[in-house]
Amino acid sequence: MTTRLKLTLKDVSFHERDVILRMPFRFGVVTLREAPQIFVKARIALEGGGESVGLSAEVLAPKWFDKSPDLSNEDNFDQLRRALAIAAVAYKAETTPHTAFGLHAAAAPQAMAAAEAEGLPPLVASFGPALLDRAILDALTHHLGISIFAAARDNVFDLTAATAPDLGNFDLDAFLATLRPAGTIAARHTVGLVDPITDADLPKAERVDDGLPETLEEVVLATGIDHFKLKVGGDIAADIDRLSRIASVIDGRGDYLATLDGNEQYKDVEGVLALWEAIEATPALARLAASIAIIEQPIARTSALSKDISALAAKKPVEIDESDASIDAFLEAKGLGYTGVSSKSCKGFYRSLLNRSRCAKWNAEAGRDIYFMSAEDLTTQAGICVQQDLALATLIGCTHVERNGHHYVNGMAALPAAEQAAFLAAHPDLYHRAHGAVRVKITDGRIAIGSLDVTGFASGATPDLDAMRDVPG
Repeated sequence: MTTRLKLTLKDVSFHERDVILRMPFRFGVVTLREAPQIFVKARIALEGGGESVGLSAEVLAPKWFDKSPDLSNEDNFDQLRRALAIAAVAYKAETTPHTAFGLHAAAAPQAMAAAEAEGLPPLVASFGPALLDRAILDALTHHLGISIFAAARDNVFDLTAATAPDLGNFDLDAFLATLRPAGTIAARHTVGLVDPITDADLPKAERVDDGLPETLEEVVLATGIDHFKLKVGGDIAADIDRLSRIASVIDGRGDYLATLDGNEQYKDVEGVLALWEAIEATPALARLAASIAIIEQPIARTSALSKDISALAAKKPVEIDESDASIDAFLEAKGLGYTGVSSKSCKGFYRSLLNRSRCAKWNAEAGRDIYFMSAEDLTTQAGICVQQDLALATLIGCTHVERNGHHYVNGMAALPAAEQAAFLAAHPDLYHRAHGAVRVKITDGRIAIGSLDVTGFASGATPDLDAMRDVPG
């Protein structure tokens, strides 16, 4: 087994570039047209000598971590930057060497508490540790000359039940040793609330006309996607109408899988039950209803964990997403009838592994597969951001992943030519050059990810930090 090295975090720097959308995307209360992407560079010192550098990246997505209508998009961006700065202080303050997870277990609670003391919501607070942990893991795996998959199999980061005592009698080492990445993963395309379904929904004057698909119908034809994430907006009549128009397109493509994303748009379980009953009562939605695998976070986080949802769960399995704001959230949700939880890199690599361990433990106790995780995140961009998230998704055994940041952004078109070429050369299965830029490649609805099994955290290329603006820590 590879040595579980101890380390300290010596230095952190932050860098940003703007992400401009080629077409608007609406989720929940926001219609997004642009946002910064932040890159974290961490330098670690290894006990016994030696240093290593690692990277991570995420889009600073507005109105998801904190959906308060009183805050502007810029306010949301600043919240996430502040969470990172707070986490950097907490992690660097741990001058006694720890294993990678040991550092997380020691510093992340301090960072969370400090961030929440400044009024930052828990999801915002966890953003800082999530990105620092990934950058540290990238540095550690580069130092060891192994991939993140090999690191997980040997538990070189030393995952323990320190932050999840309910797993105290679960053999984490044995479980991690069973995890194996797949060579491909299905892309689950999100249909946003203002996304055009057919050509009739997109007046000629509003077309981007850049040669890339714009309508759902065009996406299906161009990529062969047969996994879909369908967002609803909280108005039953409008939701039924929109779902019916979506069904008219995807019903014609053969077998498919769909998830229904409530996106916190319903205030209580009764409202979601009414929506589901309306879906079941609509003949045009019979096939779509049968194809829906799960319902994702339909109830606003302020009340999602205040009431039993078993009546809804009896219809379809229900998972938490925005309510997954702490390591204990899945435990609380389980007691209310939820059986699933989302995995998102922006919430934390270790949180996903621990929640996946819980699923394995609870399913073994139940004697059947009840509890599950899904892979969600529509904002990830081509480069280390999407690669680290894809690696996590396949590591925990997800066979499909919400993946359409590539649909709303013109690939790597805004990046330096040399950076585009480097990522294409390092990951020729994941990317291709088309329509003037390097971009994610989807063939028959699937993304090839075999090249992520490289030294480091899923990337054989390095983003050009010199071409970005530096952000104060």
